[in-house]
Amino acid sequence: MNKNQLNYKLFFDLSPDLLCIAGFDGYFKKVNAAVSAELQYTPEELYAQPINDFVHSADKEITKKVRADLTQSKALFHFENRYVKKNGEIIWLSWTAYPVAKDQLVFAIAKNITHKKRLEEDRNSMLANFTNMNRDLKQLNYTTSHDLRAPVNSLLSLFELIEVSKITDSETLELIDYIKIAGNQLKGTLDKYVDSLNEKHRDCAVLEAVSFDDSLQNVKQSINPLLQQTGVHWKIDFSKAAVVQFNKTYMESVFLNLITNSIKYSKNNEVPEIHIHSKKLNGIIQLIYKDNGIGFDMEMVKNRIFKLNQKFHNYPDSKGIGLFLVHNHITSLGGQIEVESKVGDGAKFTISILDN
Repeated sequence: MNKNQLNYKLFFDLSPDLLCIAGFDGYFKKVNAAVSAELQYTPEELYAQPINDFVHSADKEITKKVRADLTQSKALFHFENRYVKKNGEIIWLSWTAYPVAKDQLVFAIAKNITHKKRLEEDRNSMLANFTNMNRDLKQLNYTTSHDLRAPVNSLLSLFELIEVSKITDSETLELIDYIKIAGNQLKGTLDKYVDSLNEKHRDCAVLEAVSFDDSLQNVKQSINPLLQQTGVHWKIDFSKAAVVQFNKTYMESVFLNLITNSIKYSKNNEVPEIHIHSKKLNGIIQLIYKDNGIGFDMEMVKNRIFKLNQKFHNYPDSKGIGLFLVHNHITSLGGQIEVESKVGDGAKFTISILDN
């Protein structure tokens, strides 16, 4: 073994990253010590079984598809999937791989991103909880204001029914005037309080001219590796309404959650198709989003579709957060969202926003 070969061997054996050589037949041909240490299998155990046997059951199909792409000389970048260690623990790995067709081999490197995934999960959970708490507090303020205004309005209405011309006692008339003035002041204070709540909410979520296409392109760029892996087919048409008064961050979050859901819940062995178009209707701008995924039973999910922590499929990485955030972003700025779906026939979301 010459010096260069020795250096390459040392690099392979001592690298803290997971390095491996796999065959087009789906078996490991060579793994470094980091792979064995991470998965807790000996090299011999790893060589003896198909690679997919070590992959988490929920990720087997997408991993199989990605491996098929590699055999067609398509390089792989930042593909994330889960592996099951020998002790049953689940870890997330991020893969970059290059195929060499003439040798029927794939050279791959992976990093353990389990910690990052857990941080993302914690962040999403905290975001959902904060959003939920903020919504509940806002609703409590509105409800309290409404409940207080109702009896005040009733009291003021009663004064309108009093025929003060028939009251001769000056002290009684003066007392009625004082009560009417106090009632009107209380009503004015409550009205200002509600207006202040609305104003503070608008300040927190700044409205601006938001381009549907720009928002979509930003999201597609941020998840480009995922889109490349799944080969999503797009049909986009924003010609009828290109811009809407909304919040840019909210709009990108809406696209992000709808698209990732479409990919997550796509049909096995079928390329995800996503159709998005906009239109104007009676002073309303509508964004219509449709996919060809597995869909869900609307009768079964009923009013739970946009609730926090609601899951409608047995996917281990489902968190029940995405649609909750989509609904909250839309409705918090005065919009509406409706959903249509059938099992096996995808889902259609219609988002309506006032055309200011």
